[in-house]
Amino acid sequence: MTHLPIENRNQLVEYLESGIKPLQDHRIGTEHEKFGFHIDDFTPLKYEGNAGIRALLKALSTDFGWEPIEEDGNIIALQNSEQSITLEPGGQFELSGAPLENLHQTCAEIQFHLRQVRSVAEPLGIGFLGMGFAPSWRRDEMPWMPKERYRIMRRYMPSVGTLGLDMMVRTATVQVNLDFCSEADMVKKFRVALALQPLATALFANSPFSEGKPNGWLSYRSAVWRDTDPDRSGMLPFVFEPGMGFERYAEYALDVPMYFVHRDNRYIDAAGHSFRDFLAGKLSALPGERPTVADWEDHLTTLFPEVRLKRYLEMRGADAGTGDTLCAMPAFWVGLLYDQDCLDAAWRLVGNWSAAEREQLRCDVARQGLQAFTPRGPLQKMAEEVLHIAKSGLQRRACRNDRGDDEAVFLDILLETAMSGKTPAELKLERFHTEWQGSILPIFEEFSFWRHNDVLPKAF
Repeated sequence: MTHLPIENRNQLVEYLESGIKPLQDHRIGTEHEKFGFHIDDFTPLKYEGNAGIRALLKALSTDFGWEPIEEDGNIIALQNSEQSITLEPGGQFELSGAPLENLHQTCAEIQFHLRQVRSVAEPLGIGFLGMGFAPSWRRDEMPWMPKERYRIMRRYMPSVGTLGLDMMVRTATVQVNLDFCSEADMVKKFRVALALQPLATALFANSPFSEGKPNGWLSYRSAVWRDTDPDRSGMLPFVFEPGMGFERYAEYALDVPMYFVHRDNRYIDAAGHSFRDFLAGKLSALPGERPTVADWEDHLTTLFPEVRLKRYLEMRGADAGTGDTLCAMPAFWVGLLYDQDCLDAAWRLVGNWSAAEREQLRCDVARQGLQAFTPRGPLQKMAEEVLHIAKSGLQRRACRNDRGDDEAVFLDILLETAMSGKTPAELKLERFHTEWQGSILPIFEEFSFWRHNDVLPKAF
């Protein structure tokens, strides 16, 4: 059905509406990216070679039964029944997790994935680092993955911003995908999540270095996004306006420039043209042809606002990290958005902020972290308040592991951050200027996956 032509615009809205699920079917889908590197010289992984990304993918497929996905004879992804491993443009290795019922399952999934990757990566001399921006590599040192959609984006990005190529090859994130039970529920969650996305950016700020030295930011990844492509990123002020719903988001997406159309296992360059023109049969790359639902689905994946709507909501404001933070990020949003009392309490905190205030906070946290100010006062103080709201939501869910811990244990690392006021970025900067003596190299030893003792979150 997804490959039948779209006959009217209602189908675009219906696609989004089809994500509505009853409360008992709400799930948690976590995705995280990480940078691969050679442990002998800390250089980034190329696709080719005996210790490259293709070799890593082949080993995972052979040893653990992942099904390889190929493009032009190159393995570009792996999948099983509910998960996938995909490659971002610069080779960032991404796990897209299964839709799971609780955060204990989510954290177990992350750790199981890391153990699989470790078992094939270590013999190849490969390590992985979770940070929001590659701390030492120049853009021209980064590899490009053999995916045609990335070649199209690579050509287009410099026409709409100055840092789009850096976004593609030198940034990494962790995000969570959450459900809604009605259009009204979607709207309220969307608004709360957008307004609080800068708080998440501050709590998870973890990209203070570039090309081996401090870059003046705490979340440089967030700063990069502000100069990538304004047509498809940002805080979406219209979400807070009267009339917001599935149809309004579809109208927005219709006018976001396209990247490509996928036909017969090839990507056709449609960069800069609108989906609205495609819907009218006026796409110059495919004259007279009209889109399918699969084309709409593809197009929605090329929109990059701080919160993205597909058939679920994606939280996109956090830098990648390691250890506890990979489990803390979904915990933060599940606690706030999957409990009605918490959702209402969060909205009371942010509901009267203006678009300009939300945007200012987004700008400020990239440099200032938790020392930024909200319309209500210091962000650090608000962070503690929001985290206690989220904690109460997780406690009411009462999902316990075998030791009797509820999901609130995954917030401990964030509560520590909020109380100290020091983000992961600031803690790394302190060590850079003291015990690391101005060298970036210790970061690969101390903060890469399985190269230090803090592999499992404290809740395990």
